[in-house]
Amino acid sequence: MSLDIGDSRIGVALSDPLGILASPLMIISRADELSAIKNIVDIIRKKEVVKVIAGLPLNMDGSRGEQAEKTASFVATLSQYLLVPIEYRDERLSTINARELIQGVRKTNRATRYDAAAAALILQSYLDEIAGTPDIQEDTAEQ
Repeated sequence: MSLDIGDSRIGVALSDPLGILASPLMIISRADELSAIKNIVDIIRKKEVVKVIAGLPLNMDGSRGEQAEKTASFVATLSQYLLVPIEYRDERLSTINARELIQGVRKTNRATRYDAAAAALILQSYLDEIAGTPDIQEDTAEQ
């Protein structure tokens, strides 16, 4: 499972049981942080998640900025409620890439769907890395 943690929403994505393909699952509101954590814990339990990948929004130079620190703070709180490991994944440009993928979605649904799509991109990148599959961006750059 992966999380794209923003100030007001959290995008959630899951992989298939074989860990090959990531798919957007849902958006969780952060209006109430404890409710958001409860929703995440419920998904982990119901879907039998074994690891959580949290997107970390690093600056373009790789350093941690304000948003990365906010994310790390939320993950630290979340980890107190989990029995599964949480791993960070660099998510630079994931939301921009998600927006490009979702251009055909109705405008009213786009904003919230970006978050779940970004979570799926984060998770797919992780799945590809552990499987030894080159990223699409890397593969395209080589051609």
